[in-house]
Amino acid sequence: MRFLLINLFFLASSLVLVAQKPATTSKSAVISAKPAPVKGHSIPITLTPLKNCTVYLGSYFGKGMTLVDSAKLNGQSQGRFAGSKKLTGGIYFVVSPNYAIQFELLMDDQQQFSIVADTANKENARIIGSPDNDLFKQYAVFTNERGRFKAQLEDSYKSAATYADSNNLRNSILKIDSELDAYRSNVAAKYPNSLLTLLFNVMKRPSQPAMPIVKGKVDSLYPFHYVKSHYWDDVLFNDNRLLRTPFFESKLDDYFKYYVSPEPDSIISDVKYMLLSARSGNEIYPYLLTKFTNKYMNPEFMGQDKVFVYLFENFYAKGDTNLLNPASRKTITERAYSLMANQLGLPAPVLDLTDTTGKKQSLYGIKAPFTVVAFWDPNCGHCKDEIPQLDSLYKAKWKAKGVAIYSVNIYENEVPAWKKFIAEKQLSKEWVHAYQTKEAKQQEEKAGVPNYRQLYDIFKTPTLYLLDSNKRIIAKQLSLEQFDKLMEAKQQN
Repeated sequence: MRFLLINLFFLASSLVLVAQKPATTSKSAVISAKPAPVKGHSIPITLTPLKNCTVYLGSYFGKGMTLVDSAKLNGQSQGRFAGSKKLTGGIYFVVSPNYAIQFELLMDDQQQFSIVADTANKENARIIGSPDNDLFKQYAVFTNERGRFKAQLEDSYKSAATYADSNNLRNSILKIDSELDAYRSNVAAKYPNSLLTLLFNVMKRPSQPAMPIVKGKVDSLYPFHYVKSHYWDDVLFNDNRLLRTPFFESKLDDYFKYYVSPEPDSIISDVKYMLLSARSGNEIYPYLLTKFTNKYMNPEFMGQDKVFVYLFENFYAKGDTNLLNPASRKTITERAYSLMANQLGLPAPVLDLTDTTGKKQSLYGIKAPFTVVAFWDPNCGHCKDEIPQLDSLYKAKWKAKGVAIYSVNIYENEVPAWKKFIAEKQLSKEWVHAYQTKEAKQQEEKAGVPNYRQLYDIFKTPTLYLLDSNKRIIAKQLSLEQFDKLMEAKQQN
């Protein structure tokens, strides 16, 4: 199966992250009213003992990392990251000439601070003139200190001799977690406009409340619905800074994995809300649109390609293809048109093809409770295995249930090999064995109408569809076993 990826951004190669352990600072963090904005960024850096070399400024970008600027260090280890445009706020890092991350910092709104550090003592890097970084460093000092204490308690907990000891240690560990939560809450309350508060808002996950008792019955779904409804509290999807953190995309993935039904309409509801909310974000909007496009163009579960068709019809087809390069635009458009006609629940596209005797055979002329349409190639390795398996299943179970098979050879120039395969494998004569003649194909091309390969999205073989008695599409791209179970379930209903 092919997998199509649309790339809107150049992402640098992954870098190995070196954890930062900032030291305390003598300056107190003060986040107050924003000063007058300054154009561009100008960040002097002194990074000893490096001299006469190039260092880099990088940032997180979704699940990856990217380099955004460089600075040439002189003989005194001094340089400057500078540019006429502001950088998107978020978590950044300084990268050495050999592409190793040295330490992290916050990119604030002003972007006029300075950096003084030593590669041999990177945990004590100083960010001067940035209240956001002062606040960040204070938080790092607190979390490092509490984190070390928590690790000690956890080690002791593993070797606790008595239940009382275990219980006391557990309570001490929970107390530290509460202290960390309280610290974050205090920062958010005192400095609501700080970059650190934004990071906290992205990181936090709602805690599940207790299950309430309603009219004498426990409401077991309440915790789930509560968490889902509060999952994105205090997060604005049009904030480009979300991408410059390592937390946002993993939180987004978890949301769709655990709190959104796999049903296409449920996914569409959340995707629509996020994209419309993000539309004014010139970085995050195309990123999210691309992410959802890649995910649902070739989805994990049957029927979720409906989400991709929705994206095409409601975003790309309404002007957002200008976000794409010509190759990506062509790929998305062609893929969308290949999926529009074969969505679950739609009538199957018409098939009037020629059988092995030269007679026309219409798909809609078949009367059966279920019809399996199988597109295959006599020279395809998978087809050589799966088509005989389909025939065996048909003879063993489906024939007695009145299931019909409309079998299509997709290559008009392989007719001799196709007929030979049918004869050698003794495929059921009750099947419709059909193909499109060269003349019929040429007439379609001359008329400019879509061919069945596009209408049925045949980009691999074999491709199978299951239709109901009215020839509406029930399922596609499933295994034979899954088709069998689905038919059994349908017959029981």
